[in-house]
Amino acid sequence: MYICVCRAVTERHIHAAVRDGAKSMKDLRDTLGVGTECGSCGSCAKQCLREAKNNIAASDNINSHYAAA
Repeated sequence: MYICVCRAVTERHIHAAVRDGAKSMKDLRDTLGVGTECGSCGSCAKQCLREAKNNIAASDNINSHYAAA
């Protein structure tokens, strides 16, 4: 799904940016240009960023659980 139409940024782009180290909206602005045009994508981008960070944290927890077993 498109998150930022102005910059053609999708949910996948944001998830990839988080995997590559993005941790904040500033990081998304700097790497993907999210929110730099009209700004209407801000709240949706924040939610997507939060979800991506949670997914990575959950994945890390699962991986560390199996690594310890």
